[in-house]
Amino acid sequence: MSQAVSPPPASPADATPGGMLLLTFGLIGVFAFIQVYAVQAILPLLVRDFQASVVQAGSTVGATVLAVALTAPFTGMLSDAIGRKPIIVGSVFFLAVPTALMFFVTDIQWMILLRFLQGLAVPGITVVTIAYIGEEFRTRAMARAMSVYVAGTVLGGFLGRFLLGHLSAVMEWRSAFLLMAVANLLGALLVWRFLPASRNFIANPDMRSGLQMLGRHLRNRSVLTACALGVCVLFTLVGGFTYINLYLADAPYHLDTGALGNIFAVYLLGVVITPVAGRLLPRFGFRRTILLALGMSLIGLWLTLLPGVPLIVLALAIMSSGIFITQSATISFIAHKVETGRSLASGLYYMAYYSGGFLGAWLCGLAYARGHWHGAVAALTAALLGALLIGYRLLPPKSAA
Repeated sequence: MSQAVSPPPASPADATPGGMLLLTFGLIGVFAFIQVYAVQAILPLLVRDFQASVVQAGSTVGATVLAVALTAPFTGMLSDAIGRKPIIVGSVFFLAVPTALMFFVTDIQWMILLRFLQGLAVPGITVVTIAYIGEEFRTRAMARAMSVYVAGTVLGGFLGRFLLGHLSAVMEWRSAFLLMAVANLLGALLVWRFLPASRNFIANPDMRSGLQMLGRHLRNRSVLTACALGVCVLFTLVGGFTYINLYLADAPYHLDTGALGNIFAVYLLGVVITPVAGRLLPRFGFRRTILLALGMSLIGLWLTLLPGVPLIVLALAIMSSGIFITQSATISFIAHKVETGRSLASGLYYMAYYSGGFLGAWLCGLAYARGHWHGAVAALTAALLGALLIGYRLLPPKSAA
């Protein structure tokens, strides 16, 4: 059981994770995120079928990330009390339930509610997996495992949009969600079979000590800095990739759901580029790596203003790659700086991170309604400039992974 009171001597934390375990971390990342952003590929269909506004359609994305933000810290405290693997596996199973229920949805309000329920399951995967990796591995092994996990989240984000976009081009989009639910059930079985029980987990069921740990984290500059970066990062990713769909579905491009799903192939670059963060961190440190990645994202964002689908796709690839590197470096920064209560620290980070995603879906929707894609770019630029300022002023200049 993962609730062992003392860690056995087997498998030292600085040992390199094997290939099967690395693959499992990647799969966890895939099945954590295969549903989270999938609906972005069918936003034009939701606007059409439900007669929804731009902001209502964007809320189907925002509802999920809001649910993650609200539950992430509590999931971390629960995991610190009862263990890692049971929550990870159970959360992947639960994610399939509201996904399957979308087959019966009849209006935009029910769609938003089910998307919210999907988000409730995500912290049990993301927050707890980061804590698991931080406990089981150290130094370069931890950086490698973390970067493979984040690469899996990138692949899952792509597959959700790609599969739902193409399935909706050949069948009714409600039926496509049934197939997506089956994918999550299969993922839960795989993770249950191949993820080892924790070796270094020590249960902390005392809620009072959890609240005391929460207070310490809220006074920890490293945790607060990572949280502030997380707000800006997911603001950019959600806001950008939500409303670029409506921009490309409108004149003069008129892309259908299949073509919009193809746009998210830029996420595959993240699968290749994100592990680079694991190599950059020991060489450049957290501060320099994050600042360079954010600058890369800002340049990519501005390039989306150029005309032509190929140029826009290239610009999205540049923007998203910088975001993925920033995310990988930031969660490694938390695992590196926090020695106790890692799951709670990760929960706080994800609360801030997904709060940024909710704000991105909402505020960029308002900006898009006023100024079309140029308005959204202005809002996204403000978020990235804020992240650059935070990284420059608050990250330690010589910190290395």
